[in-house]
Amino acid sequence: MSSPLATASLTTHLPGEDDPRWAAVLARDVSADEQFVYAVRTTGVYCRPSSLSRLPRRENVVFFDCAADAEAAGYRQSKRAAADQTRVAAQHAVLVANACRAIEQAEVMPGLKHLAEASGLSPYHFHRVFKAVTGLTPKGYANAHRGQKVREHLSRSRSITDALYQAGFNSNSRFYEASDTLLGMKPSQYRDAGANTEIRFAVGECSLGAILVAQSGLGVCAILLGDDPHALIRDFQDQFRNATLIGADPDFEQLVARVVGFVEAPSMGLDLPLDLRGTAFQQRVWTALKNIPPGTTASYAEIARRLGAPKSFRAVAQACGANRLAVAIPCHRVVRSDGNLSGYRWGVERKRQLLDREAEALFCLMPDA
Repeated sequence: MSSPLATASLTTHLPGEDDPRWAAVLARDVSADEQFVYAVRTTGVYCRPSSLSRLPRRENVVFFDCAADAEAAGYRQSKRAAADQTRVAAQHAVLVANACRAIEQAEVMPGLKHLAEASGLSPYHFHRVFKAVTGLTPKGYANAHRGQKVREHLSRSRSITDALYQAGFNSNSRFYEASDTLLGMKPSQYRDAGANTEIRFAVGECSLGAILVAQSGLGVCAILLGDDPHALIRDFQDQFRNATLIGADPDFEQLVARVVGFVEAPSMGLDLPLDLRGTAFQQRVWTALKNIPPGTTASYAEIARRLGAPKSFRAVAQACGANRLAVAIPCHRVVRSDGNLSGYRWGVERKRQLLDREAEALFCLMPDA
């Protein structure tokens, strides 16, 4: 590895008096954090522009397009930079939480420019930050929230027109164009508990007991685990009591075999489309769960903090309990703050087995294992 004190590579630039990047460093500009990092030749460390570290002498500074380039040149991240990133992440979480509330409370979806201005960020930077925190674009989050409002109103009203206007759609055509994405089916089918909707399913066996796998036109919509296969079928039928349930055929059994293989070895990943049905908040939680690496865990409180809602750990737990896609949405990786296992929809012992398997697989991948 080359020394940080070596001549700057082609990806670095010595700052001039008029260099806007040096001005961003002097201003500790948070909006520039995604654009470059600066390194200090005399200390061998690099920082982001917003770092609160003591400002270096200008002639000792070199710029890199990203942290990876700085590390490739032999620089290391400063301890203060790591702390600053944690602070920035917390700031971003608060900004995004405020933006989510603005979207949820608005009669009409706020524009990207309006949301960005309210957050004090450029539209481009705000869009990236919002997606990084929630896993959804602002428009995607708004659609998920409206989808939940539609589901709530459809469950209370026999009038589809009333339900769609109450949910914030200002025209029938716009709503029907989006209904399959928002509901997973036509609105009349959702209102009638899945009437005229075809869902293929099969029940099999895996090392964790019985498993039910179901697929709609949008993707896998259920992976249920249990001891009694008949109980799994009853549980699934409760959600779509009027749907047309189609039993397994040879092609579908191949999909079930893929899912069973994934349950046996979660670290392999499941490369299948998923049909997620939940509230906007539940989808944010489920996205956060998918970002927990195999072999590791996070607490309900940690997930709540990542979502910018630190007091919502109980709601996070409820979202985990509402998950119908065992292992694919890895709610088994969420534990109590003290590290102990808590409730799991499919049984704490199954949760323990899944975590043990992932830990063993992670150990086997370690170089000295």
